[in-house]
Amino acid sequence: MTQEQAFKIMKTGVNIYLTGSAGSGKTYLLNKYIGYLEDHEIAVAVTASTGIAATHMNGMTIHGWSGIGVKNVMGEKELEALEEKKYLWKRFDKARVLVIDEVSMLHGFQLDMVDKICKRFKRNGKPFGGLQVILSGDFFQLPPVEKTKKEDAKSSMIYESEAWKILNPAICYLTEQHRQEDDTLTEILNNIRTNTLEEKHYEYLDKCIDRELKGIKATKLYTHNINVDKENYEELAQIDEKEKVYSMTSKGHEIIVDILKKSCLAYEELRLKIGAEVMCIKNNFDKGYVNGSRGKITGFEVESGYPIVKLYNGTSVVVAPEIWAIEEDGRIKASITQFPLRLAWAITIHKSQGMSLDNALIDLRSTFTYGMGYVALSRVRTLSGICLIGFTKESLLVNPKILELDQELKNESFQNELMFKKLKNGEQELLEVEFINRMGGIINHSNESRKQGRSLLKGKRRIIDTKIPTILITKELLDKGNNIKEIAKERSLTIGTITHHIEQIMKEYPETIITHIRPSQKNIDLVKKVNKKLKGEEIGKLNPIKLILEKEGSSLSFEDIRLAKLFI
Repeated sequence: MTQEQAFKIMKTGVNIYLTGSAGSGKTYLLNKYIGYLEDHEIAVAVTASTGIAATHMNGMTIHGWSGIGVKNVMGEKELEALEEKKYLWKRFDKARVLVIDEVSMLHGFQLDMVDKICKRFKRNGKPFGGLQVILSGDFFQLPPVEKTKKEDAKSSMIYESEAWKILNPAICYLTEQHRQEDDTLTEILNNIRTNTLEEKHYEYLDKCIDRELKGIKATKLYTHNINVDKENYEELAQIDEKEKVYSMTSKGHEIIVDILKKSCLAYEELRLKIGAEVMCIKNNFDKGYVNGSRGKITGFEVESGYPIVKLYNGTSVVVAPEIWAIEEDGRIKASITQFPLRLAWAITIHKSQGMSLDNALIDLRSTFTYGMGYVALSRVRTLSGICLIGFTKESLLVNPKILELDQELKNESFQNELMFKKLKNGEQELLEVEFINRMGGIINHSNESRKQGRSLLKGKRRIIDTKIPTILITKELLDKGNNIKEIAKERSLTIGTITHHIEQIMKEYPETIITHIRPSQKNIDLVKKVNKKLKGEEIGKLNPIKLILEKEGSSLSFEDIRLAKLFI
């Protein structure tokens, strides 16, 4: 199934299990769907089984979002305790869609607990309280952490849970490949997934042992966390250059900030020297690097002091600080700011999940769970970028239960593909419109599309409430002279949401009078001055403006900046 076919199925509102091999674009598609939901003002809870995976989408862990935390049991007593928490009531009241990424690392009993909590807070006996649920992951990748030995461990993956059975998600199995650029490596990975490795594949991998990587110092992927930081700092200490230290800054609730720090690969203190091997830990397509891109520090910009990285693809980039944030209902609850770089001499296989590496030095002699060999090899784009310290045939084994399940998932995905392909354009749009209305969202179609939608609904004898677009309700209150705080209170929405509405209003109704919400001239001048300093793609963007303002000692919020921009 292609990404576009899966995207169409998601938009109909059915529950989904999105899967596919490493590099098939699962996280990319999730972010695309999250953007679609936000465009239609449908509240989406963005979560993942691990903190690192959650930061890829500005989300939070499913444990934190649902309230299960580290609990292993969710009985009546525990549910009553959760009901005492007001923030959970607000969270569940607004949520309409729940996204959970990297579900291979989530225990089945944990998914059951989340289902139970959703039903309780939504006061709805449907699966997950009636939320649309989008699960995403790959069961061939790292499984939930087990305390018992691999051969004795009883599988507790989510597909064996009661919640999975009652949810009965539609399977969307992505078949495109967006990471590997090498047919031989792709063949090896696909054969690992089907447990059909042949002697020639082992010979390919044998040739990777102790091979030189054309002068590139490879990132070492280890099965265990011991000595990873130690090795990185020992390598850094050997470089006879002046060290620059960049300290992380943070905003928001202390506890949430602490969770974000632990969830993120960024260092609280980033120590760099000219010659240091580094890895990018965030995507920046405009500058030409992604999460996992490798390079070397070649200098530091004179004015800003920002590090200059020569990537191994030959391009040099000045890396600016980035913001990692936990967002909920369009509001930033906590954020940290740091340069998106990490020392790249060593990293664990667990922390590498989700990355795309140019090269790697991999030790597969001590794997301790199914999937580690597959995950490690699948991080790298080409076979020529892999140097193996060693491997065993056992390190490339996958869970035999998953082999059987995977074929079932492929078959179901193919059936879903055929079924949805039979839908005519009008029928597809009808399902999308019905879902948006059911979720309380807004329709942003053109007048022609709206007429077509109404015609379709008539033909199907369906009645859908005609909702006033939410920005028009905000516009009416704005026209009456209400300020942003008053509108937010009246509508029970956040100030950030109302500010976003006003931005949309000024695009569609530029004649609207908003002089009564004009910020101070000082704020306008500050934002105007900073915006003039920006170049190219960064002009007008919030993150670069905020970072420069913070550096210059100004503490304007994102809402302050957005409002000031309206008057420039």
